[in-house]
Amino acid sequence: MSLKQYHYEQLLADYSNRASAIALLRQYRTYLEMIPSMRRPQESVIPIPLPNVRIRETLSSHSPSGLSANSGDVISLPCDVAILMCDPDWKVKMGGEIFVFIHRPEEDFSDLLRRWRQTQMWLSHAYEWLMPLRYQYMIGEGSDTIYPLFVVFDDTPDRIKRGLKGASLPFVVQNLSGLSEDEEPIEEEVEDIFIFQEEEIIE
Repeated sequence: MSLKQYHYEQLLADYSNRASAIALLRQYRTYLEMIPSMRRPQESVIPIPLPNVRIRETLSSHSPSGLSANSGDVISLPCDVAILMCDPDWKVKMGGEIFVFIHRPEEDFSDLLRRWRQTQMWLSHAYEWLMPLRYQYMIGEGSDTIYPLFVVFDDTPDRIKRGLKGASLPFVVQNLSGLSEDEEPIEEEVEDIFIFQEEEIIE
């Protein structure tokens, strides 16, 4: 079975839910141990699909990173899901941030790796999160410590897996046979309805 767009879309939809995001972290113990409370994991993890951040400093195209943005600009990160941690008692965002990169159809190793490198460059500057509506009471300041997690498929070319291993980048392998196009939806917890405001996005 070859990798199709719906395989990517299903995982993106799954990891947008806390239960599935936690299940993903269970496949990589180092990150699972970052969850503040394993007794209350659902209250300790905030997944944000296709996340945006607000840059808090002016970036010149002549800077070492080559990025350009004005202070206050909103940019769309090239990752698929950001997983943030929060204290379930104090309801405050905590330090480490995990960035999930799902292998996309027709994406080769350099493309996949470049998305992580671009994320690193953007987040090397001061930034704050555009939090989902239900978490907007939290201070969304960025972290000094960011972690990647790559999701590949059993059908992903071996060179990509070798490349990730050689670059010492953590990845987990998903089975394509478990992602049927006609798969029945999995019942998840009921989420609040999020109202997103239009923001200026820098491509």
